[in-house]
Amino acid sequence: MITIEDFEKVDIRVGKIVGIADFPEAKKPAYKLKIDFGPELGIKVSSVQAVGAHTKEELLNSLVCCVVNFPPRQIGPFLSEVLTLGFKNNAGTGWVLITTKNGNVDLGSKLA
Repeated sequence: MITIEDFEKVDIRVGKIVGIADFPEAKKPAYKLKIDFGPELGIKVSSVQAVGAHTKEELLNSLVCCVVNFPPRQIGPFLSEVLTLGFKNNAGTGWVLITTKNGNVDLGSKLA
């Protein structure tokens, strides 16, 4: 088990997907995302295996939850700066990203 103090070390923030592209070099179908976290963190990039669960059009401009304080991770030729959170979909074809439909959240807001 982890403690509440352990959980509080994980910095989860909301960001807006402002750019999305296919990632054909990835081992599994994936997208490359540009995510805007507002003035404090700026724009970060992430790779997500959401192909099959989401279309690019559906994801563009959506608000997603990301861990922003993990070290960057090299995924093939791409350096992912944040971990975009999601759940494996029922078909097993991709990840359903954690999003918020509420537009009353400032970019970069922390999960509380």
